[in-house]
Amino acid sequence: MNPLLLLGVVLGYFAVLLLVAWATSRHASNETFFIGNKSSNWMLVAFGMVGTSLSGVTFISVPGAVGRDGFAYFQLVLGNLVGFWVVAFVLLPLYYRHQLTSIYHYLGKRLGVSAYRTGATFFIVSRTLGATARLYLVVNILQAIILERLGVPFWLTSGVMLLMILLYTFEGGVKTIVWTDTLQTTCMLGGLLICAWFLLDRMNLGVAQSLAALDARGLSAVWVTDPHSRFFFAKQVVAGIFITLAMTGLDQEMMQKNISVKTLADSQKNMVTLSLVFTGVVLLFLYLGGLLSLFTAQAGMPETGDKIFAAVVLGHLPQAVQIIFVIALISALFPSADGAITALTSSFCIDLLGMQQRVDWSEARKKRVRHQVHVGFAALFLLLVMVFKWIDDPSMIGLILKLAAYTYGPLLGLFAFGILTNRQVRGSWVPWVCLAAPALCFVLDANQQRLFGAYQIGLELLLLNGVLTFGGLWLASLCARRLRQT
Repeated sequence: MNPLLLLGVVLGYFAVLLLVAWATSRHASNETFFIGNKSSNWMLVAFGMVGTSLSGVTFISVPGAVGRDGFAYFQLVLGNLVGFWVVAFVLLPLYYRHQLTSIYHYLGKRLGVSAYRTGATFFIVSRTLGATARLYLVVNILQAIILERLGVPFWLTSGVMLLMILLYTFEGGVKTIVWTDTLQTTCMLGGLLICAWFLLDRMNLGVAQSLAALDARGLSAVWVTDPHSRFFFAKQVVAGIFITLAMTGLDQEMMQKNISVKTLADSQKNMVTLSLVFTGVVLLFLYLGGLLSLFTAQAGMPETGDKIFAAVVLGHLPQAVQIIFVIALISALFPSADGAITALTSSFCIDLLGMQQRVDWSEARKKRVRHQVHVGFAALFLLLVMVFKWIDDPSMIGLILKLAAYTYGPLLGLFAFGILTNRQVRGSWVPWVCLAAPALCFVLDANQQRLFGAYQIGLELLLLNGVLTFGGLWLASLCARRLRQT
């Protein structure tokens, strides 16, 4: 397909995003940028968050993994479903009761300034690594199918994409993202359904026939009953619960959109709706992955993993579907990157710079600093995307979940300690505990065959990391109490 035509589609799509940004960011203030003036519509937030939760990794990597793992990923999604409900009815009431702009303010109120800044720092590290890994995956595909044929280098493609995101989030922040994410989620899901329809047509299969074919090849198998496997169903479901608690409920990007809704009840409706739509959409992605595996087997194609979706669409489906695929791919890219840069800017300004407490700064100065931080994170994203290009992992979803296990674990332990106990910890000890837990997890993970034999530590590494953080804080609180008594 003509790369110039695809490039025109990308630029046209971006023009629409800029138009939405212009319409939603007029007269925007810092309050608009951070929490959308607490006037976001819960239905828009719920639908838009589907795109943020899925991202380009789900769009590319989940279908690509079906040929290897079947529908085993759905075990994790069932845990995600439970986790969304825990966020809705445990964490959201806590955030609304304390009237938080940054959710890490809770740690400050409960455990002190050191815990507050440690939590915010771990979020910044976690979201920066996760978002840039997701961004790299989609930019890499756009580079291969469009820009490489035009002689454009990868670094320039990445830089232009980040500049686009920077432009439409620069003023409106959360208020703009609520609307752009809704548009992008619609485009992504529309692309998914259209690609699935054309694959069925190419293979002369109906839905029932395709499901029978998937079952015959073992591609639709969900449950893994081997307790030693990293895909063992109990491990996956439990991991799914805690991944959602950490990566949604304890993540400023995801919660920033929720707390931009005016009332707790509407925010809870948003989360419950998100959980149900998210579950159904991932099932559709897995089904698409099964269709892609059937098609590549029928066509004798060698592509596997993250490369399979683009190879099938661009090599075997009509030009109109290829354009739809590119639009859907971009729609999967932007929600995970635009929200991340906005949330990271918010967290850095509010949590680390203490912008809201700076009475010595004028509103104009606060806005200027916010703009500088926003540009700084865009530059950092560009640098890390180049690092991921150098790493070039064949399955990014596994890498992203592994990064999350190391970086979100301390957040899980900090919040659990704050909510489930009434103990206090010396502030200077908190960062060391939160660094020691993932370091110990890294040692266990690197030596698991020697330590555990046939048993494989998988995504439960996140829970282990949280438990170690919680245990370390508990021990630190005992030491602090004894020091006070002496």
